[in-house]
Amino acid sequence: MKIAFQALAAAAVLAVAGTAYAQKGETVRIAFMDPLSGPFANVGQNQLKSWQFIADRFSGKNPAGVKFEVVGFDNKGSPQESLNTLKAAADQGFRYITQGNGSGAAWAILDAVNKYNERNPGRELVYINYAAVDPALTNAPEKEGAPGCSFWHFRLDADTSMKMEALTSFMKDQPKVKKVYIIGQNYSHGQQVSKYFKDAIKRKRPDIQIVGDELHPIGQVKDFAPYVAKIKASGADTVLTGNWGQDLTLLVKAMNDAGLKIPMYTYYAGVTGTPTALAAGGDSEVYVVAYGHANHTGELGQIAQDFFKKFDDDYYTYATYNGIQLLAAAMAKAKSTDPVKVARAMEDLSVKSFAGEVKMRASDHQLQQTMFITKWQKAKKGEYSVEKTGYTFVPVKQMDPYVSSTPTSCQMKRPAAAG
Repeated sequence: MKIAFQALAAAAVLAVAGTAYAQKGETVRIAFMDPLSGPFANVGQNQLKSWQFIADRFSGKNPAGVKFEVVGFDNKGSPQESLNTLKAAADQGFRYITQGNGSGAAWAILDAVNKYNERNPGRELVYINYAAVDPALTNAPEKEGAPGCSFWHFRLDADTSMKMEALTSFMKDQPKVKKVYIIGQNYSHGQQVSKYFKDAIKRKRPDIQIVGDELHPIGQVKDFAPYVAKIKASGADTVLTGNWGQDLTLLVKAMNDAGLKIPMYTYYAGVTGTPTALAAGGDSEVYVVAYGHANHTGELGQIAQDFFKKFDDDYYTYATYNGIQLLAAAMAKAKSTDPVKVARAMEDLSVKSFAGEVKMRASDHQLQQTMFITKWQKAKKGEYSVEKTGYTFVPVKQMDPYVSSTPTSCQMKRPAAAG
């Protein structure tokens, strides 16, 4: 009897071991959908390489034992083109998609994913959002006709409101900030940067004046000189912008040309092209709020060095690291690469990141993570030279996740198949 029991126990252990690694060796294909042509192509190309580099680096060397493959689809930053690329990816059998450049495209993708999954049970898609930061993507109560707050959507970046909580917590302690000019791209993100700044700074520093609040067409302005003239005329001592890509690079160039040397608080000054424009203007006071920075040590520091050696380019989309780590951990937990099971496993999942632990909040699928304020300055020995400029972004303040964590109004509906 004892021998029989031992044999049964051994068989059970083997069975568990077999199922624990049932997905080992599988290839998980991820469709990357962002602008690979047009005014923001330099950003999209860098981020595609970032996803592919991290996928290759951790293929097979992760808790699930899976291989990752990332394939680029050019959505040109357009919501309509995003629908075309999503259909193409689904037709080619992709079950995981990622996108980040532009909340307009994100909304189109999310709505299409929701509808596709309703029509195609058993072939569901999971959308990993690495940079589209409209708070409503995770915060809107789900209702008929509204795609937000979806079970199928997971955001790796901090949203606009979270970043603004962190940024204004820093700005309130800067006494020379007295007159702020807000300038942004005229779409949801730019509009929300303005809204959340005004709300937060009123609570934290009601003495600060808003001397300008300007929105411009996204990706269409070739010369920002007229906008810079307005900033100078306003008497502003500080500029606040959520601009990214070409729109920030050209804004910086126009400020350089006008000799306007006032502090600038940004979300995306570290993104392709802007550091080179900043360096062309010499020393300037520029801050960035983000979940990472150019001078991490340890594993991420080595990744940045290896990325630069391979591509002669900077690695700055650190969400690619967190994304692959979360997917691998969820697949190990689910013992499967099936998107429904993996999505459920990602809820409330914590993994070790390059800046402490990060957690995917189950209530709205918004990653909770440490935030940093970094400052642009000349690189010292041992510091990373951004875009080979001789300058870098160094952290001047680190904030625990609770500082920027904002409440959610999400009322998520979960598919019955996911429990």
